[in-house]
Amino acid sequence: MPSQLTSRRASALTGKVRAPGDKSMSHRSMILGGMASGVTEVEGLLEGDDVLATARAVEAFGAKVERTGDGKWRIEGAGGFTTPASVIDCGNAGTGVRLLMGAAAGYPLTATFDGDGSLRKRPMKRVTGPLADMGAAFDWQAAEDRLPVALTGGALKAIDYVQTVASAQVKSAILLAGLNAEGVTSVVEPEKSRDHTERMLRAFGAEVGVEERGEGWKVTLKGGQALTGTVVAVPGDPSSAAFPLAAGLIVPGSEVTVEGVMLNPLRTGLFDTWIEMGADLTITNRREAGGEEVGDITARHSSLKGVVVPEDRAASMIDEYPILAATAAVADGVTIMRGVGEMRVKESDRISLMVEGLRACGVQVEEEPEGFIVTGVSQGGSVRGGGLVHTAHDHRIAMSHLVLGLAAEQPVSVDEPGMIATSFPGFVEMMNGLGGRIA
Repeated sequence: MPSQLTSRRASALTGKVRAPGDKSMSHRSMILGGMASGVTEVEGLLEGDDVLATARAVEAFGAKVERTGDGKWRIEGAGGFTTPASVIDCGNAGTGVRLLMGAAAGYPLTATFDGDGSLRKRPMKRVTGPLADMGAAFDWQAAEDRLPVALTGGALKAIDYVQTVASAQVKSAILLAGLNAEGVTSVVEPEKSRDHTERMLRAFGAEVGVEERGEGWKVTLKGGQALTGTVVAVPGDPSSAAFPLAAGLIVPGSEVTVEGVMLNPLRTGLFDTWIEMGADLTITNRREAGGEEVGDITARHSSLKGVVVPEDRAASMIDEYPILAATAAVADGVTIMRGVGEMRVKESDRISLMVEGLRACGVQVEEEPEGFIVTGVSQGGSVRGGGLVHTAHDHRIAMSHLVLGLAAEQPVSVDEPGMIATSFPGFVEMMNGLGGRIA
């Protein structure tokens, strides 16, 4: 991949494509397969850098991991993790490292977790804090709350954990640790976060309780449960499908269909928001795959209008705010996105980077501590473009601005585009196959 990628104004985008496998489910299928006894067969796995780092980690913890075909993997678990021979390098995978720490904490082992420069900047105590309360020990090797860190697990006690901000990563790490803790572990969330861990634990034979609590819920899991290998079909990732669909919405004359997209209601906040903005978005061929509802989504060029995004929607679309902001730039009026402070501790400070990048492209943006406000071009106008966007190695920042460039007057360039492969290998080829101009 070159040191920069540039996106140029495109004519109508048309065609049908399939989104890469869902990243959240791909990570979880690897980890649970490694924890289980017996064989787990996975199809549709996202073969991006992040998930491959998790696959290597699971192998280092004692499982046999084999790629058997395109998106097809076989994991033979030994019923638990053992001490790895070397450092667990998670690359840029924030989901991978946090869930792996939760899983590893339940076993009598010591493991050191590390990552690339970007992952080393991301906070870890949101996960290691509750794991330490359960009995795991952490030795910070450079700076507290930052990788690398050595974990010593085993002899855990269950906890009742109340989250102030809903986080699927935190919830999942605690539940995975709770599998091997004494007692019943519970996690209470103020709003519902994605529930892939709960669903997949059941597929591997565990009992998981879910009790509605107003806008949120309480998830409980009894310790001492064994997992058994199973078959996992990974549907298309809605976070990745968002990019070709967004291009379909903002490039005049376009009609783009993405097939096999997961429609879990805790992952479709972006699609709901686009429809509120006036998007011509249709879903057909709804069906079941991998325990999740999937469907084919078609986006046609639309005259979008700015909206106020409900703050309680953040948990269902936290990764999609960058591409939402890009589409808001071509909408008529103001789009207000608040209650999204979590964006500041993702692969980068995504609020600041989106504000900086959109401004470089001539878009009016106001930054707030917990959100941002985008003022779109007037009806029928175009974003100026012309910016070189600093991505800080963040794949979603890069892809969002490249999509915007397809509808901008002047080319839009992004630096460090190699990181796109963490979540969306083949992104450029897919977009150009639809009629995009990215090179």
